[in-house]
Amino acid sequence: MRSIRIDPITRLEGHGKIEIFLDDDGGVSDCYFQIPELRGFERFVVGRPIEELPRIVTRICGVCPASHHMASAKAVDGCFGGELPPLARKLREMYYQAHYIHSHIAHFYALAAPDFVCGPDCDPATRNILGVVQKVGLEIGGQVIKARAMAQDIQTILGGRSTHVVWCIPGGVSKGLTKEELERIRPMADQLYDFTLFSLKLFKDVVLANPAYVDLILNGPYTLDVHNMGLVDENNAPNFYDGKVRVVDYEGNEICKYAPEEYHHHVAEHVEPWTYLKFPYLKQRGWKGFVEGIDTSLYCATPLARLNVADRMATPRAQEAFEEMFQVLGAKPCRALLAQHWARLVEMVQNAETLKGFVEDPEITGPGYRVVPQRITGEGVGIVEAMRGTLTHHYTCDEKGICTSANLIVGTTNNNAPIQMVTKKVAQALIRPGQEVTEPVLNMVEMAFRAFDPCYSCATHTLPGQMPLEAVVHQGGRVVKTLRKNLG
Repeated sequence: MRSIRIDPITRLEGHGKIEIFLDDDGGVSDCYFQIPELRGFERFVVGRPIEELPRIVTRICGVCPASHHMASAKAVDGCFGGELPPLARKLREMYYQAHYIHSHIAHFYALAAPDFVCGPDCDPATRNILGVVQKVGLEIGGQVIKARAMAQDIQTILGGRSTHVVWCIPGGVSKGLTKEELERIRPMADQLYDFTLFSLKLFKDVVLANPAYVDLILNGPYTLDVHNMGLVDENNAPNFYDGKVRVVDYEGNEICKYAPEEYHHHVAEHVEPWTYLKFPYLKQRGWKGFVEGIDTSLYCATPLARLNVADRMATPRAQEAFEEMFQVLGAKPCRALLAQHWARLVEMVQNAETLKGFVEDPEITGPGYRVVPQRITGEGVGIVEAMRGTLTHHYTCDEKGICTSANLIVGTTNNNAPIQMVTKKVAQALIRPGQEVTEPVLNMVEMAFRAFDPCYSCATHTLPGQMPLEAVVHQGGRVVKTLRKNLG
């Protein structure tokens, strides 16, 4: 049996590879999306003071440290009784809007745009951020860099650091926002709002104005019949910091809606021997394998999934963009996975509008940003919407506040099974018997996982007690020996 290996895969956070196995006729018989990284944070936080965890877990990833910081802080709040002053909640949520914008800009312009602005079949030497800048011009390239820098600056002003923030503490945050700092944020919030509208227009001009791209989004092989998950507020509008997790099937029917502390009743994880990532599924339906259909227990937790589970957006301009998107897509929920890139931009509009709302909040520079916890309850669960999916941190501690267990279900982990399935589906659709397998074809296979904006630095999880290892020895450009250990 012949195989094709895409290793390393590109334009993602972390490392991974795709193994495509061909049958005797040259068609795709199977496809594996493998992650060789190991995380292990759940083990080495055990024995640490529980209040240290929000500072430790930011080191899981340099791309989404604030997501882990926020989820961890909420779980630690729970371990200390869950008291949080309203101002602390506002400041955390304000910070998180800037973090979202910062991350979504990076994915849309640096990781996704090369496939649409440069084209999926262009020279791979120019199918990158520099190629995008060459296409759209230096002025727009400069605006992208400036917008990302402003989102980073806002995080630094609020949290004290640009990454690996140590700001959230039990019962609140370690510093408030001064009036002088607020005046530095105000013009940046306005400019970021303008930039999100500009990005929406750019998407329409470049992607939606190209019939081939629209056909690829709506009618290509990048679709899955699995369900949708996302955090919503009391009006079923997306909320990235707080709320309840809502799961809706791909026909629009609500399957469940749960509070963070109820997560273990609704989500379980399946393990396969060929990857370090687990496969979350809807617990009450049981693990049914990598299958699509209305009875499947699999779901997506992505920007598109978040909009699929939402009845509306939380802000007016984002609501307009939300309605326009689903009108063009022709259905809600939408199963066209490449529409994730559009959904990301709609979310950015809500982030920017929410950020502007906090800037105008007369209480945002107040003094009451922390209460000192007075008790230890021993258990807490924190859930936020990371940019790459629903992020759950669950901790327990003893009576002295020492961590006794930790469990993390990370955004990308939720999407592990759908990424496996759609990668195989696209490979089977594009790699056909008797046809040459070209680099552009393999890039279009990679586009399947890129739609999810996966972060494998965060997502690796399972620790089976063995370290699977494969070493390939090359000599003179050819493989002379392959050593394998604990690979099943």
